[in-house]
Amino acid sequence: MSSSWNDQVERLTSRIAHDAGMVERPLIVSIDGRSGSGKSTLAAFVAQKLDCTVISGDDFFAGGETVSPLAPEELAQICIDWKLQRAVLESLYRNEPAQFFPYDWDAFDGSKRFEPTHIGVRKIVVFEGVYSARPELRDLVDLRVLIEIPEKERHQRLLKREGQMGEWEKQWHRAEDWYFTTAAPRSAFDIVLSETAPFPS
Repeated sequence: MSSSWNDQVERLTSRIAHDAGMVERPLIVSIDGRSGSGKSTLAAFVAQKLDCTVISGDDFFAGGETVSPLAPEELAQICIDWKLQRAVLESLYRNEPAQFFPYDWDAFDGSKRFEPTHIGVRKIVVFEGVYSARPELRDLVDLRVLIEIPEKERHQRLLKREGQMGEWEKQWHRAEDWYFTTAAPRSAFDIVLSETAPFPS
């Protein structure tokens, strides 16, 4: 990470801590961005700095395990079970614990894990993942954060993490293209963390 990026992240944690002190319920922060942009890493860093709960959007995957003929905008709509996400966030918003059954990535057959994930009430909820700032959830999210990194670096990360991408992966990247162009453009976010854009004051 560059010093500029580190400065932006430090200022983000300060902003989250400040905003959390302004509300009596949990502060809900979404961290969105394209695959490989570093959402999980940022969420983990924030969790180290602040007493918060981290929810991974990957646990709500609902897009299927095969290549689909659907258009990118349709794939973006079905990729994540946003209704389940909303139910979880609504409970936390009301200062109530939540639980759900996450997608079983090890089985990768559409099933969910047998053991539920329990989420206790904390002052800050960090909700990370592609589609976490989607319009259907915006009324529950207090602070929408977008991560941007150079495309070359992002693709290198994806190749290292996932290997050569097949059609299944590519269809979801097309869905992301549509989502970040149409449903969640840059202007929809409160904060953009970028190597090229300054942190808003």
